[in-house]
Amino acid sequence: MKAYTYIDTGRFELIDKQCPEIIEDKDAIVRVTLGSICMSDLHIKHGSVPRAVKGITVGHEMVGVVEKAGSKVTKVKPGDRVAVNVETFCGECYFCKRGWVNNCKEGGWELGCRIDGGQTEYVRVPYADNGLTPIPDNVSDEQALFVGDILATGYWAAKISEISEDDVVLIIGAGPTGLCTLQCVNLYSPKHIVVCEIDDARRQFVSENYPDVTVIAPYECKKALDELTDFRGADRVIEVAGAEETFEMAWKSARPNAIVTIIALYDNDMKLPLPRMYGKNLTFKFGGVDASDCDEIMRLIEKGEIDTTKLITHRFPLSRIEEGYRIFEGKLDGVIKVAIYPD
Repeated sequence: MKAYTYIDTGRFELIDKQCPEIIEDKDAIVRVTLGSICMSDLHIKHGSVPRAVKGITVGHEMVGVVEKAGSKVTKVKPGDRVAVNVETFCGECYFCKRGWVNNCKEGGWELGCRIDGGQTEYVRVPYADNGLTPIPDNVSDEQALFVGDILATGYWAAKISEISEDDVVLIIGAGPTGLCTLQCVNLYSPKHIVVCEIDDARRQFVSENYPDVTVIAPYECKKALDELTDFRGADRVIEVAGAEETFEMAWKSARPNAIVTIIALYDNDMKLPLPRMYGKNLTFKFGGVDASDCDEIMRLIEKGEIDTTKLITHRFPLSRIEEGYRIFEGKLDGVIKVAIYPD
């Protein structure tokens, strides 16, 4: 089978590999019917994910059909359509039992990072009962594509931000994860949502698709928040952009005693200027997604309360995945998300 593979820093290639087989009795083999390219894949490419293993098949956003299931898999069976979770987790350890699956002692972000992922034809999913979410018959592959990663991330970010109906929520970054976060924040019906984005085309996309949201460029952020909050600052800030400037914007834009949630992945170390922020009494929440709510996210999609299909702007067969990467990495042609389908 063909597999898009991490060869070395700065170098991915589409190469031939053997089809995966069941190794453990909790494994499943999934035939990939649709995948996607994520910013985290680019972070691996550029050497910003030290735990990534050279030689692995990249990709962790995918849906497909179960081809084989290990003897201890009970949630899914061959023939079932499924969304694959970005996180591999056992469900039994100290962290998993508390919902902190990103820190599972047996996993975390494994697929497409430390073990072969989904930009290929077939993928082995360990702990399949935890790592696979059944797709209802009335939900398409494109509707379900982001359940296991960027939608799970947005849902988790909104959840841990403790949003109330009285809050003004600032989301920094309107890339794919930012847009998923926006939909999930909206589930909490906050008083106002502000999206700050530097790119003109993405600001226009938000304005056209989410008319109740205030959309601003970075230079407008302080003025907009001053007007909305009587100069207090945002009650909740979710930083998704992942730049030094947006990291600083996040804590500066927050009111005293606010929650600042950071789900961005940075290429360099960020510094907290504690003397400058002393007295703001901020709560920071930062890290990788605990993707343990995928069943609930799928239910919300089925009910029509979440729809991320508009984020898919480009589609390529696996044989042309490098073209998809070129467009996605270069932010060309109004791209938001690139879907990869089998040849």
